[in-house]
Amino acid sequence: MTDCGCEAPEVKTAKERRVLRIALVLNAAMAVVGGLAGWVAQSTGLLADALDMLSDATAYAIALIAIGRSALFKVRAAKLSGSILLVLGVGVLIEVGRRLIYGAEPLSEWMIGTAILSLVVNLTVLRLLAPMKSGEVHLRATWLFTRADVVANLGVILAGLLVLWLGAPYPDFVIGTLIGLYVIKEAIEILRDARSETNE
Repeated sequence: MTDCGCEAPEVKTAKERRVLRIALVLNAAMAVVGGLAGWVAQSTGLLADALDMLSDATAYAIALIAIGRSALFKVRAAKLSGSILLVLGVGVLIEVGRRLIYGAEPLSEWMIGTAILSLVVNLTVLRLLAPMKSGEVHLRATWLFTRADVVANLGVILAGLLVLWLGAPYPDFVIGTLIGLYVIKEAIEILRDARSETNE
């Protein structure tokens, strides 16, 4: 009867915790690497990506705490995750505006290399989280976070190639803005999802 596809709740919970711990460590590490690279490379795209991964690490930590807790706690955890993501998205847009005013010279090689590394990490995490995308609200939020990261990584790689080709910083400003807007969209989606759970 081991092939029935069912698992005891404690086994499922242990698997979720293990996956979330791995995701937390990988995202926290890449948030530091991406943030440092974004600062050195003067890239709003990399900084936005690093902030996104930092928010992911926060979401995974919250989801870990939420496992085994009440449904209300899980909804509140998802709302907190969405709120953090919303604030970070707005912060990215403010940083893009600041760099537009004061100028920047993003380094395309740093952008491309760091974004490729982030993409590998996020695809790995996305594969690990795939079983959770139809799970409870706090777990669905973690999958949405990582899906947004993959899109952001691809955008930063494209922006880096355009910066290299054009010799101008504007593709980096554009991708920083787009990532910020995408992050805000994902935050709103998570908050709506949590709200719908409350109303059921």
